[in-house]
Amino acid sequence: MKFRFLPLLLLPLFSNAQSNVDSLFIKKMSDEIMTNGKAYDLLYELTKKIGGRLAGSPQAQNAVIWGKKSLEAMGPDKVFLQPCKTPNWKRGGNDFVAITGVNGEARMQPLAALALGNSLGSNGLIEAEVVAVASFEELEKRKEEVKGKIVYFHSVFDPTKIQTFKAYGESGAFRRSGASRAAKYGAVAVLIHSLSTAPDNEPHTGVMVYDEAYPKIPAVALGPNDAQLLYALAKKGTIKAQVQTYGFFLPEADDNNVIAEIRGSEFPDQYITLGGHLDSWDVNEGAHDDGAGIVQTMEVLRVMKALNYKPKRSIRFVLFANEENAARGGKEYANQAKINKENHIFVIESDEGGFTPRSIGITAPPAQFARFQTWTPLLKPYGSEITFGGGGTDIAPMAGINKESILAGLIPDSQRYFDLHHAKTDVFENVNKRELHLGAVNMAAIIYLIDKYGVK
Repeated sequence: MKFRFLPLLLLPLFSNAQSNVDSLFIKKMSDEIMTNGKAYDLLYELTKKIGGRLAGSPQAQNAVIWGKKSLEAMGPDKVFLQPCKTPNWKRGGNDFVAITGVNGEARMQPLAALALGNSLGSNGLIEAEVVAVASFEELEKRKEEVKGKIVYFHSVFDPTKIQTFKAYGESGAFRRSGASRAAKYGAVAVLIHSLSTAPDNEPHTGVMVYDEAYPKIPAVALGPNDAQLLYALAKKGTIKAQVQTYGFFLPEADDNNVIAEIRGSEFPDQYITLGGHLDSWDVNEGAHDDGAGIVQTMEVLRVMKALNYKPKRSIRFVLFANEENAARGGKEYANQAKINKENHIFVIESDEGGFTPRSIGITAPPAQFARFQTWTPLLKPYGSEITFGGGGTDIAPMAGINKESILAGLIPDSQRYFDLHHAKTDVFENVNKRELHLGAVNMAAIIYLIDKYGVK
């Protein structure tokens, strides 16, 4: 649904004098972050000294220790751990896919492949004919061909969608539920085109979910170039392939959200939360997803302490556990907020990469959103604006915590994000320092404005 709003001049939020004060303070925060910011240095520590942080891994535990110590060093009023249980999925080995036959002629052509997160192993080498489809509708039409076969879903992004997260959402349906949709008709394994826009051959993992009504078959993402090759060959003739994966689960692991808090001076029982997720997939350093969001969150805390800012409302800085394959950290944060009857007025996350910020997306009723939009001139100098629609996996459970709660998200430029997302290329070297710090500027600005003016 699209909303129409009155011109900004008809919706004054504050006087010109107030606006000037806010502009000056936001500039002060920006100057401090862009000159003395520590987000990039912290990202180096997280990615290079700890590395990939799959829930349940020793690295995930080390990241919690690192996060707690780093936040404590910035001097908030308190830092605490919020325990939660997480899935403990293991890849278990080097995933293998190869074309072994084309139109009856033997071939051995290995393909770049990564098993999808939460998928189970193949229990040995599977070899079968490939049925290649471009949609679930095509799968339904060809369901009689599927039994005993490997189904390949050609889950490519729609290139006409300039908003790449929309394309990702559509293609992601094949990753999330493709295995069970194919197993329903007797498939023995599923392959997908990696959810990537990159013109390369890096496979991208990511979470999938089994429907308990059907067999749990192995599910694998192929590198984009190899996926295109497989699809082209399958459309012209008969293809055979081999698949071997090793995924399994151990008992659930102990994990923690890491939370720092600055207590509000006037309205301490009103909470503003910002955060990102501390975990990543096992195949990369999780630099953009979501090391960037973690260190931007920490930088907002650092700059507030550096400038001796005393918030009116209580501000929490949250390093969420286990977003990637179950979102247990976000669910537990919301659960504890309900149990403690906390009044959370505004919740924002950064989980779309450390690229140049384009907007702060806010999900709010029309009247409130129009009010927030009047802050766009204050963000414009830093490349951003207020746009409708924001949130994310970690903070989605906070929707409806109370009548006031507003969800938001930092929205960077997304054109390069899915080149790296969930692939081994999501490393520190692919993050730009200025872009990363500019994201922290925009996060700091919106937190300052919400703290000063509230959400009503």
